[in-house]
Amino acid sequence: MSRKLFLAALLAGGLMSAPVLAQTAAPATPPDNGKKLSEIIAKIEQRDQFRYVGEIDWDEEGYYEITYYTTDKAKVEIKIDPATGEPK
Repeated sequence: MSRKLFLAALLAGGLMSAPVLAQTAAPATPPDNGKKLSEIIAKIEQRDQFRYVGEIDWDEEGYYEITYYTTDKAKVEIKIDPATGEPK
């Protein structure tokens, strides 16, 4: 009986530590040799009918996700490669 209790405790401990292990992975970050975010935004601000940036997120796949709005109130969502500064 004590062996079953030991195995149950061991299994429970292993299951409880799994989320901790999953969270310790290093998050994706922009490459060191990539374009500066300020350069990328400056380029987006030069687009026709640009009005304002609504949101900037870093995608786990390694891209900036930028949402901006145009003068005619259209919402534009674009993924930008940080290495080139160009759309994905």
